[in-house]
Amino acid sequence: MAIEKADLLILDDFGLAAFDNQSRQALIDIIKSKYDKTSVVVSLQIPVASWHELIGEGTVADAILDRIIHSSHRIQLKGESLRKNKLK
Repeated sequence: MAIEKADLLILDDFGLAAFDNQSRQALIDIIKSKYDKTSVVVSLQIPVASWHELIGEGTVADAILDRIIHSSHRIQLKGESLRKNKLK
């Protein structure tokens, strides 16, 4: 699988829709395969406090979030959207 061989995984616009069983299982499989091996960048507009509800299935969400958040560096951006300025 190409994802497993990648040195960097970027999950852009993470959580635009709630996870169903299949996408939740795929996410935990991917995160488990990357944990402590390569870098994962997660980009989203949803507060971390809302991730658990978004992912759903408490035990699986706990496992995913523990792996993502445990050794993460969080960068919170503020300000206007750069896309908004391009429309002017």
